[in-house]
Amino acid sequence: MKIILTFTLLMIPGVVISMRVTGYSGGGVTITCGYDEGYRANEKYFCKGQWLTCTDQIKTKKKYKWIQQDRFSLYDDTTSRVFRVTIRDLSEQDSGIYYCGTERDGLDPYTEVNLKVITGQQIRSVRGYSGGNIIINFKYEEKHKNHEKYVCKSAADQCLTVINTSRAAEWKHVGRFSVHDDRSAGLLRLFIRELNENDSGEYKITVKVSEEYSFFSEFNLDISDDDCCVKSISLSAAAGGSVNISCKYPQSHSRDVKFLCWRSGDDLCAEETSVNQSRRWSPEGKIRLYDDREEQLLTGSISHVTEQHSEYWCGVQSDQGHKSFITRVLIRVTGTSSSSSSSSSAASFSSFQSSTSLASLNTSSGSSLIIPLVLVLLVLIIAGLSLLFLCGDSSSQTGPGEHEVVSHTGCDYEEIKDTHKQLPTNPSVLSICVYSTVQKDTGDSQCFITSAEDLNYTVGNCLVNIRNNQDYSE
Repeated sequence: MKIILTFTLLMIPGVVISMRVTGYSGGGVTITCGYDEGYRANEKYFCKGQWLTCTDQIKTKKKYKWIQQDRFSLYDDTTSRVFRVTIRDLSEQDSGIYYCGTERDGLDPYTEVNLKVITGQQIRSVRGYSGGNIIINFKYEEKHKNHEKYVCKSAADQCLTVINTSRAAEWKHVGRFSVHDDRSAGLLRLFIRELNENDSGEYKITVKVSEEYSFFSEFNLDISDDDCCVKSISLSAAAGGSVNISCKYPQSHSRDVKFLCWRSGDDLCAEETSVNQSRRWSPEGKIRLYDDREEQLLTGSISHVTEQHSEYWCGVQSDQGHKSFITRVLIRVTGTSSSSSSSSSAASFSSFQSSTSLASLNTSSGSSLIIPLVLVLLVLIIAGLSLLFLCGDSSSQTGPGEHEVVSHTGCDYEEIKDTHKQLPTNPSVLSICVYSTVQKDTGDSQCFITSAEDLNYTVGNCLVNIRNNQDYSE
């Protein structure tokens, strides 16, 4: 019977008269109600409204089995002498007074529950990719920072519990699953690595406020194997150098934020750069990114590569901050770029110096040879014309008291080959050198020099003497 006196309630051991429960829209709450040992076999129920007009939301006699009715579920644990009631998919209209009670003949023992549902951002669904990793973020209020939190997969009885009580950030690892409670930020992180399709399903993140109640957030994790994306890329780079990356992503994430992060141990993204606009480079830094949404292609560059920074991940980030790691980028460090760059620079600089010196030498040599060559050509032309003119007229020019001038065809070359030393050595003008004659030792006849040897010697002396006198005029 629901007609019960207050003083009777106070006489029942273990009865909680009233409890206050806070839930968040989109999430759920689990309320724990106790009963006396004599009521293990009795029917349990959970109703809403004032006690006299309370309407049952769920009611059952079954033990050790979850019984569900719409959004309400009830589980009776007779060993612990408690039954639990869960309400899912909360809304603000669910706020109000509830009662959990035990049906019996006469007076029903009960507990009053004052439920208040407030607006909160809940996780709905998260998408991951086979072979990749995923980070799921759950935000909670500061008043819950010291409360125990745990994560479990529905249909599985294995949950990860964060047992640390200090403010220091600590990780709880179980296989491929890790949970981290950042109390200073009011953020619980769930990290799952090496995803596979068996990881798909319903998950629950729970905050245990007290022994009487806890609230939770449920979400669906969908793991797919998209053909668009490469699971792993291997690149090589010199230590201290740069390397370029290129990652494809599914078209469904075109409008999402893209990121590239360096992963090291427990630091899921020890160093991260993101880009949230199409065809625009991210700000200057060690990592620079460019997102082409039409091509679903994320490209970028990583500078100052070191052996410690060898594992990077390309991924996408949802509007709730959940991150899907799609492509793993492994960088193999081959050596130091400073020495090779210096050697290359030195070699380039040496080559540049050599080519510059050679060009200068060629220019200088060319400039120094131009003037003498011009002078030689002029001397040869003038000498040839003069000899042709003078020797052509020598046969008809004789007179009394004058030396006989012989034709150049009658010259004895053997007799004059040793007389080169008598040639003028310091002519003052070019005409002196051109018209120089050689006197025979046996007579006073004159013969103009017409042999190539004598002419070359004469012209050579002319050039040397002209250069020594610094007279370059015609």
